[in-house]
Amino acid sequence: MNQPPSMLHDGFLLLGFAMVFVLVFRRLGLGATLGYLLAGAVVGPQVLGLVGEAEQKLGIAELGITLLLFLVGLELNPSRLWRMKRDILGLGLLQVVLCGAAITAVINFGTDFSLTAAIALGLPLALSSTAQVLPMLQASGRLRTPFGERTFAILLFQDLSIIPMITLISALSRNPADANGPPGWQLGLYTVLAIAGLILAGRYLIRPLFRLIGNLGEREMFVVAALFTVMASAAVMEALGLSTALGAFIAGVMLADSPYRHELEADVEPFRSILLGLFFLAVGMMLDLHAIAERPLFVIAMALSLVAVKAVVIMGIGLAFRMPWRGALALGLLLSQGGEFGFVLFAQAQHAQLIAPEAASLFGAIVTLSMATTPFLMALTKPLRNDPRAVKGERQGPTGDAANALIVGYGRFGQTVAQMLNASGLTVTLIDTDVEMIDVASNFGAKVYFGDGTRLDLLRQAGADEAALILFCMDGDQMDAAALEAVQQAFPQAAIFVRAFDRRAVVRLRGSPAKWVIREVMESAVKMARLALAETGVSEEIITRAEDMYRARDKERLKIQIEGGDLRAARERIITEPQAQES
Repeated sequence: MNQPPSMLHDGFLLLGFAMVFVLVFRRLGLGATLGYLLAGAVVGPQVLGLVGEAEQKLGIAELGITLLLFLVGLELNPSRLWRMKRDILGLGLLQVVLCGAAITAVINFGTDFSLTAAIALGLPLALSSTAQVLPMLQASGRLRTPFGERTFAILLFQDLSIIPMITLISALSRNPADANGPPGWQLGLYTVLAIAGLILAGRYLIRPLFRLIGNLGEREMFVVAALFTVMASAAVMEALGLSTALGAFIAGVMLADSPYRHELEADVEPFRSILLGLFFLAVGMMLDLHAIAERPLFVIAMALSLVAVKAVVIMGIGLAFRMPWRGALALGLLLSQGGEFGFVLFAQAQHAQLIAPEAASLFGAIVTLSMATTPFLMALTKPLRNDPRAVKGERQGPTGDAANALIVGYGRFGQTVAQMLNASGLTVTLIDTDVEMIDVASNFGAKVYFGDGTRLDLLRQAGADEAALILFCMDGDQMDAAALEAVQQAFPQAAIFVRAFDRRAVVRLRGSPAKWVIREVMESAVKMARLALAETGVSEEIITRAEDMYRARDKERLKIQIEGGDLRAARERIITEPQAQES
């Protein structure tokens, strides 16, 4: 008796093929998205036929897009959102409107599609791939530069424009099932009320919930609460007939300025990555390769037209906003592809009976092919986009949330370190797990983020890739040599400093990549000894000589202990009797 393949069987095959294809495509510099799409096409029903039910898997995988929008929202605290308003409302709005109109015109006049079908296909093609562009910016170190922020602003407006696009497709729908849907003004009212409700829930329900979990110290509950927040927000919007992506985005924004932001990013990111990968796998499985094989020239011509139109229009917008022509060219090429939300909107248009299933497959292939061109275009035009007059190694410094230093632990030790760094003009990101300390610090104007700063994923979310310093100032001995080695390998550009409880901790950290290991009470003890000697009338010269003697012997003894790994070594170097002073 033949049993249908189990979920375990499908998951094994999907993950196996995805791993192989993504590794190959990453190696070739083509990005993970194309690897997932091709893996899905190969393992799907039209090539090897090893895995089926793509529609069911797509429904589950769409949670990946929901989580992606939540993470986008977490990046946008109110001050940053306000600072980017000109780029969001200016660059973003013009890009979506002009690119959408231009591509719609190309489809309407260059093909036999009707005007309504051209609109349903052209507007989604104006959107770019957030899942492809943001990792490319991050890998090149430009995510938090002015260029990266402008790109992010356009992508954000594109994400927000999904809502009116879905509304427009619903308004144009020929499906009788959509005739009983709510009118546009009612959807608008629902949207405003839902956003207001989510903001209030975030302030008076969600933040106290995370504070409670933080006090309990249950890290796995943070994961549960984070996913609950995203899914609850999305479910509210779905119940009102609105976009689940908008609900997730609002959930992210309402927590963007909370101390729990980096912890939430680190906890949600793995789920987002896996589900978004599954989304692209399912899309690859659903590609109608037979329809594409029947019209290959149409697919290639439309993909090249899409890339050319978007690159020219976006470059022109960049020049109108007084960007240098090299930056405007880079912006146009980087955003020239179609995006993952195009697949969602094509499915919406197909449900609305505005386009046939064959058209949805053809234009899905066009989006896929356009994604394949971006890495090649960026590589081929790199000499043209780089300013030859620029000084080698010189570039715009990080802005926004990027900081010169990360300080993990904001107790009495970390507070002093942070204030001295701030006094010297450095920007600092603070991380701690003590909720009470975070609340107290906020009363004094210090912004401390909640999270376990020994985790590499959280350090990366907090900006460790761009930090020059990482300082571990926690109480106790929470870091060992292996953990510091992992930090150094992940963030080789950062100098690592560690607070050690005593000389035992210093010995245990031997061989670690820490630039300096500082015993937490040594300097204050030396300071007290100096003050005590001065109080008894000892001269400043003798006090300095005594300090120099102690430091020299202690340094020599510590070196011997570290080399031998034995705290009992060099006991004769301990000063246990009064020392004769030279006259």
